[in-house]
Amino acid sequence: MTDPTPAETQPEPAANLQWGGRFAAGPAAVMQRINASIGFDRRLWRQDITASRAHAAMLAARGIIGAEDAAAIADGLGAIAAEIESGTFVFSEALEDIHMNVEARLAERIGEAGKRLHTARSRNDQVATDFRLWVREAIDGLDAQLAGLMRALAARAAEHAADPMPGFTHLQTAQPVTFGHHLLAYVEMLSRDRGRLADARGRLNECPLGAAALAGTSFPIDREATAAALGFARPMANSIDAVSDRDFALEFLAAGAISAMHLSRLAEEIVIWCSAPYRFVTLSDAFTTGSSIMPQKRNPDAAELVRAKTGRMAGALVGLLTVMKGLPLAYAKDMQEDKEPVFDAADAWSLALAAMAGMVRDLRPDAARLAAFAGAGFATATDLADFLVRELKLPFRTAHHVTGRLVARAEARGVDLAALSLAEMQAEEPRLTEAVYSVLSVAASIASRTSFGGTAPANVAAQAARWLARLA
Repeated sequence: MTDPTPAETQPEPAANLQWGGRFAAGPAAVMQRINASIGFDRRLWRQDITASRAHAAMLAARGIIGAEDAAAIADGLGAIAAEIESGTFVFSEALEDIHMNVEARLAERIGEAGKRLHTARSRNDQVATDFRLWVREAIDGLDAQLAGLMRALAARAAEHAADPMPGFTHLQTAQPVTFGHHLLAYVEMLSRDRGRLADARGRLNECPLGAAALAGTSFPIDREATAAALGFARPMANSIDAVSDRDFALEFLAAGAISAMHLSRLAEEIVIWCSAPYRFVTLSDAFTTGSSIMPQKRNPDAAELVRAKTGRMAGALVGLLTVMKGLPLAYAKDMQEDKEPVFDAADAWSLALAAMAGMVRDLRPDAARLAAFAGAGFATATDLADFLVRELKLPFRTAHHVTGRLVARAEARGVDLAALSLAEMQAEEPRLTEAVYSVLSVAASIASRTSFGGTAPANVAAQAARWLARLA
């Protein structure tokens, strides 16, 4: 016979008083550990107290509990909030979660009145309400951070509206653009991230409170009143749906994963731009680190860590999708696993946004080096093809082939297109004149891109100003 495990030798725990008479004994130690969520859901304490206050006020207004009890509950909840704020509140794993910790402490403080608070509600609608309140507040904070990063990018774009840089496709030189135009691309992406958050907020802004366990309640409650008191647009229309879905959390995580991907792309570019072969930008000591062995190193670690946060946030989304995908209606304990990924993703997103905003304000572009690279790699070849179409009326595909042959000539000689003689040009297209050289400079190329959304400096300056005004 093997020796008993520590769990087997422990005395049987006392019954959880919250469960009344149904359970004669308490849970096994491992059951208590796996069942408890107080280690992470204590973050919901403000929302729990806020929702409980609204619920108690509604119960009193409907005559379900007495006004005296409601006043005692409100005072007791205020005192508990002060305890938690001051760090004197004792969280108990035996009470499982923040909701029962607060309720038990309320009963300790005010007696029988505290036991009336849970009338006409369940932990199922309680936690769904608290969680929606938390996510809504997180959305508002993250939206403000996104707007702050957009302002930082737009301000830098305004500074560099006319400064050339190479535009890339496939990480190969494509056409010249301006540094400001490149930064404004991220402003547009982040604007859509804000739009996704706004959409998610609008859909989550319905109140589950009053759905009770899953079927509603026989008490004459006023769900419109509690919804309004908590800032929700309306109560949720189906009590089963109210307690059993977490699509609001999934939508929040999906918006976060997309936004993290955008931040990661910018972070990747900063890493590349800081590297020795490029040296397009530099970051100060505030956003770089050194090496323990190589004294010359300046590593863009802040950008690399922002890039890495994408994995955490995408993983949070996949994790919660996996938790929810096989759950029959209504509530199941699996859904206790909904909060940690959301909390972690929100923290990671907020930190990444703060770090990126700091880097955008900190980075210093090397305008001369960017300009030099902007013209490398036959970057104005498309301008030559457009010239052949515009001035010589060649079909674009024919112009494309002529330009390709001229690029091959220049490449064979180791020079840029503008270094080819007119005779060499005319060998491929006899009607070319000296006017062709007017389109082969980086400045001319950039200035010509005046179509809406194009990289012409006047366009970029106007777009940066528009964004700064909109974000003011």
